[in-house]
Amino acid sequence: FRGSKGRPRQDGGPLGAQLLGRRLGAPIGTQRVLGGDGDVPILTTEDNIVSQPAKILNFLRKQKYNADYELSARQGADTLAYIALLEEKLLPAVLHTFWVENDNYFTVTKPWFASRIPFPLSLILPGRMSKGALNRILLTRGEPPLYHLQEVEAQIYRDAKECLNLLSHRLGTSQFFFGDMPSTLDAYVFGFLAPLYKVRFPKVQLQEHLKQLSNLCRFCDDILNSYFRHSLGDG
Repeated sequence: FRGSKGRPRQDGGPLGAQLLGRRLGAPIGTQRVLGGDGDVPILTTEDNIVSQPAKILNFLRKQKYNADYELSARQGADTLAYIALLEEKLLPAVLHTFWVENDNYFTVTKPWFASRIPFPLSLILPGRMSKGALNRILLTRGEPPLYHLQEVEAQIYRDAKECLNLLSHRLGTSQFFFGDMPSTLDAYVFGFLAPLYKVRFPKVQLQEHLKQLSNLCRFCDDILNSYFRHSLGDG
């Protein structure tokens, strides 16, 4: 199997898909962006090409790779609830941090993605992704009484910090959210948190809050050291 890194998005993102792949013995590697539509990561087999994290996870499950087979029905329901929470409360702030905040976008996000996209798409796709992120935020959160972008920004960061607090409380002193092995929920959470935790941003509002939650930082470090040790030095 092979794949490619890409923009932060729902479904846990590329890092989450890679974690589940490695956890299940079906590694999804890190290559340059292969397509022009931004649907990454990409999983390729002899007979299939599958893009987007949720579709990759469904494909792996159909191939009898399932990180959640030991979970109880209650834990399965909790997984779905927390994934919905991540997408509603944390994703908008992550999108804003990477793609809308000007200093972060022009200093970190745009150069990084442009260096991994073939020319001339490298001149087009980052700007398209930035506009898409802003439109998504405004479409889902820019409703009354939040009429102005500044009000929307303030609200999405409040929601994101609350979400991080809830995740920290749920994780507690455990290594993973369920048991002693990572599950789908761990992959989703890691896919959101690891880039936010490790990327060096000029504007670090959400990052600073995450770094105050020591158990979430330890969670990211443990997964990086256990499942990504050989790729930590990759560009």
